[in-house]
Amino acid sequence: QGPFVESGGGLVQAGGSLRLSCAASGDTFSRSTMAWYRQSPEKARELVASMFNGFRTIYADSVKGRFTISRDNAKRILYLQMNNLKPEDTAVYYCNTNPYTRHYWGQGTQVTVSS
Repeated sequence: QGPFVESGGGLVQAGGSLRLSCAASGDTFSRSTMAWYRQSPEKARELVASMFNGFRTIYADSVKGRFTISRDNAKRILYLQMNNLKPEDTAVYYCNTNPYTRHYWGQGTQVTVSS
């Protein structure tokens, strides 16, 4: 079902919002636990949010209450709604399965939050 194709990043001021999308190509998307990850030059890759195929969700403490993960299984798209963005959210955002599948990493989408 990969590699995945991420989109929706950009430059935004602190307090702003962005909605990321991730397109999958395989038939197993609806049965897969999916996640958003991010990586910046200063930090190791971290899991931001994950949605299990039963729609249970988990979030990193740093984004709880600000980010919302969702999915459209019919369209095979994973979303990440990001509100009240902070400069520390600046990173390249990727989607992948959870746990990740090495050869499914895409190019990611850059999110830059200015203060």
